[in-house]
Amino acid sequence: MTGALAGLRVIEVCNYVAGPHAGMILADLGAEVIKVEPPDGEFSRSAAPVGAKGESLYFITCNRNKKSVVLDLKKPEGREIFRGLVKRSDVVLDNLRPGA
Repeated sequence: MTGALAGLRVIEVCNYVAGPHAGMILADLGAEVIKVEPPDGEFSRSAAPVGAKGESLYFITCNRNKKSVVLDLKKPEGREIFRGLVKRSDVVLDNLRPGA
């Protein structure tokens, strides 16, 4: 990627509006943003409005220019992979409730 934030790696553990939107801006500015989703996907994948292909237009817009990985952070294996990603990243972006 090119842009002001090229070379910056961001791990995004967010859902719905504020976090994914912040990640979108960072990705648009050239950061490598890796979105971490739960096994059943982020719930906003089905948020209205829905496009012709049945995909949430909100989800598609806010997650453009991002990479994605599915991790079950409730399991030790998922947490181990997550920690490995964090060690190789510059920023962790999250908007989960406290304790999640």
